[in-house]
Amino acid sequence: MRAEGFSLVDRAARERAEAAALAPAATRSTASRGRAVPEPEDRLRTAFERDRDRILHAKAFRRLKHKTQVFLNPDGDHFVTRLTHTLQVTQVARSLARALGLNETLAEAVALGHDLGHSPFGHIGEDALGPYVRGGWHHAAQGVRIVEVLEHLNLTWEVRDGIRAHSWKITPPPTTREAECVRYADRIGYLSHDALDAVRAGVLQVRDLPARARAVFGDPGSRMVGAMIDAVVAGSLADGGAVVMAAEPLAAMQELRAFMFERVYLSQTAAGQKQLAIDVTRRLVDHHLAHPGLIPATYRDTSADPVTQVVDYVSGMTDRYALATHDRLFDDDATARMLPLLRSR
Repeated sequence: MRAEGFSLVDRAARERAEAAALAPAATRSTASRGRAVPEPEDRLRTAFERDRDRILHAKAFRRLKHKTQVFLNPDGDHFVTRLTHTLQVTQVARSLARALGLNETLAEAVALGHDLGHSPFGHIGEDALGPYVRGGWHHAAQGVRIVEVLEHLNLTWEVRDGIRAHSWKITPPPTTREAECVRYADRIGYLSHDALDAVRAGVLQVRDLPARARAVFGDPGSRMVGAMIDAVVAGSLADGGAVVMAAEPLAAMQELRAFMFERVYLSQTAAGQKQLAIDVTRRLVDHHLAHPGLIPATYRDTSADPVTQVVDYVSGMTDRYALATHDRLFDDDATARMLPLLRSR
């Protein structure tokens, strides 16, 4: 079907283009393992395009704009939030997938969904919620629970698998090469932009960064991101079987990551923020365990045990909603003490 000036590119045409253009290692949407609940195919969109769109419209995705990346509740407008981090990761993942002949849309969908399960106060929330969950609480597992249970997005198996295993600490690793792109994109995004935020906050100066990392990648920002992308593309083409970074830049990246943990993520400033954030999070959990009727019916899996229901609710809070809820529920000055410290950097 043709109209003047346009040409219809429907799902079938897009699937034919995937079959013809993508590399052998790429995941074709027609080869998806499917959805937990079978659905009729969309007339225009491939399976992975539908997943991408569902994630973009999810409530959990909207909440990312008010969730911490590194610096809790910052005053400055230019600090990275969990949402801007997600968008940065998505851009890097798409760049990697496109350069390697992989399915760019699958990489995009996984990247957009990779942090849906994050708690308030960033990774501090994982420490706070860990004692309530056997085996510990992890945002990746919560992200899968959100798309499968709490928001019923009914995503394809490949996107859910990519969300499950986007973190390097998760085993087994993701099945698709596109999700491997997201793993690297996540690390590229947080190292480069967290370093910029640390400089902006006065925690670091650019000259403090490891000399080898600066020599291999340049200073934090677009140059570093571009150099890291180039290193993954070069390493993957040389390897031929997996998405990997070449050995020399990988060693430089690992050195930069170790430096960031020592000087930023586990710094004295972060330690002071951490205990306050843990205290607030655990008080919210304990209070809702004692008063489960306070959990909104719109965000509640009534088939789950009481602890899971409470953890679902508290982990889904944004930073500011958690603080406001704590302030409303408790009469002491814990939140009043917390806010100046969270804004001190």
